Amino acid sequence: MIEASIRGDGISVTGHSGYAPPGQDIVCAGVTALTQTLIRSIEDLAADRIEYKIFPGRADIKYGDLSEKAQTLVDSYFIGICMIADEFPDYVRIK
Repeated sequence: MIEASIRGDGISVTGHSGYAPPGQDIVCAGVTALTQTLIRSIEDLAADRIEYKIFPGRADIKYGDLSEKAQTLVDSYFIGICMIADEFPDYVRIK
């Protein structure tokens, strides 16, 4: 089960979905793509300063006050991760 926690000061994503074997798991791939795109987009498009750590099965993103552009990116991430959770509720949970 992937658990995503979205707070006012950051985002944590932990776990593996278990939907399919590693390398074939579309749920993990979708969550990973969204998370990595969010990090790069905040850095490149909004130029906000964030701290992040990515490990197998875990991503932690910390931020302070976000610009309007960066907050829009976080909101978009939330929409995307909720869509995956709605489609695969046994594999992704939003906390």
